[in-house]
Amino acid sequence: MTTLRWTIADGWTMTRRELAHWARQPAAVIVSLLFPVLMLVMFGYLFGGAMAAPGDYREFLLPGMFVLAMAFGIETTFTGIATDVARGSTDRFRSLPMAASAPVTGRAVADLLNSVAGLVVLAACGLATGWRWHNGLGAALAAFGLLVLLRFALLWLGLYLGLVAKGPESVVALQILVWPLGFLSNVFVSPGTMPGWLGAIADANPLSATAAATRELFGNPGWDSGGWFAEHALLLAVLWPVAMIAVFLPLSVRRYRRLSR
Repeated sequence: MTTLRWTIADGWTMTRRELAHWARQPAAVIVSLLFPVLMLVMFGYLFGGAMAAPGDYREFLLPGMFVLAMAFGIETTFTGIATDVARGSTDRFRSLPMAASAPVTGRAVADLLNSVAGLVVLAACGLATGWRWHNGLGAALAAFGLLVLLRFALLWLGLYLGLVAKGPESVVALQILVWPLGFLSNVFVSPGTMPGWLGAIADANPLSATAAATRELFGNPGWDSGGWFAEHALLLAVLWPVAMIAVFLPLSVRRYRRLSR
């Protein structure tokens, strides 16, 4: 119990370190919070009139934009941890009498808080533009819980990639992977409108599972492609993140312990 208490205390100390950095650099935080809003305006109003949807397109789009915001947060996590490694901060942390997991868990908790704040901002903008949930508050909270779970899983993927990267400038390579992953899903359109092989990939995308599940929970319109992945979206929206956490959480802690060896 004493070890667990100190592990939690050390992790919270590292979380406060990240929050203090953001307090001293508010411009970066504001930009990260408003970027998804810009995407919402662009796709909801600029391109939305040309999009076909089973109902109001903005109601179809909002759950997908929530998912996309969670996915794009991986870049912030990657850049933060890779910068610490490049500057030697992690070496200094390793020399201190603290829990080995504290630096990575501190970063994870801080980034998760930032993502929750971004989700609140994006949901408020959605409500202002006419988006609503229709299945009650309980189902809406469950949908937001799935979004936070997805972000938590992607946090550990971002942490691991940041620990193995050569430096923060490698974020460009990560963007080349994240953006196609985000767009090759059911966030903006139904996989049924894509060529067969491409639609199958989009259906199997973990982001598609969370987007379809949250649309169902919010009571927003969505397409049913009739495939196995679409029929089990709610189950997959839980299994995909849990599998990623089970793989990348221990890998991140192990990689951190083996730095500079």
